[in-house]
Amino acid sequence: MIFTLVLISIGALLLLVIGINVIQQQKERAEAERRTELARQRAIIDETEEVLSHTGMFPCSSQLVQVLYKRVEDALGLAVNYAANQAGDYQRRQADIGAQVKNLAASPKQAPSIESFRLPDNDKQILTLVQVLKKLKAILRAEHNKGKVDPGIFAEEEGRIDSLQLRINVDSMLSRARAACFMKQYGSSKQMVTKALSTLHAIKAQTPNDPFIAKKVDEAKAMLDEIMGEQKLASPVVKQVKEEEDIDVLFQPKKKW
Repeated sequence: MIFTLVLISIGALLLLVIGINVIQQQKERAEAERRTELARQRAIIDETEEVLSHTGMFPCSSQLVQVLYKRVEDALGLAVNYAANQAGDYQRRQADIGAQVKNLAASPKQAPSIESFRLPDNDKQILTLVQVLKKLKAILRAEHNKGKVDPGIFAEEEGRIDSLQLRINVDSMLSRARAACFMKQYGSSKQMVTKALSTLHAIKAQTPNDPFIAKKVDEAKAMLDEIMGEQKLASPVVKQVKEEEDIDVLFQPKKKW
């Protein structure tokens, strides 16, 4: 009888230990999932706020700014559920962002003209701008896929981003071509202008009425003519030097072996 009670006690103890371990593992798993989800929402917030901080570098519409603020607001709302002791901070930030979203929604829509855009002079700023537009396009597409962006707004804003990326690409190629021509690297300069012209002609076939494309085509053609002219002026000098070298070799004293 006593032996049976001992066995029952040991069995109950084992079950208790196993139960405690299972509960502990579930708590650890839930905590790990909470931290992972909180980190994911914080990454979304940080990425979106970084893009927002650079919207002054290019003509950005109020509709697109609203999409970005709404993304931050949604991420903050989800983060509240996983923030534990920091939930109050996230709630306050969510309230502030929510007020900005409402103000943007109530304000007249603004879309600055892309024609006013000018490429930054600093290469580092150009690289930052390229990266920001790439992230912005990915965010816009992700929010559209979630059903949070109206299809009309999505098409319009994606078109504006594509147009900005095109302008940066073409302006960057022409700028590098000018620098190469200045350094008398005519081959590289001509190659970059030809590439820019090829890109422009391909886009012009799709959007023949775009004034930017027409203007840049004329600019690239004029630059190509200028490069060809500079190259022709430089070529006779090279030829003359070569002829003088050949004459010197012809009339130099013969070596006796």
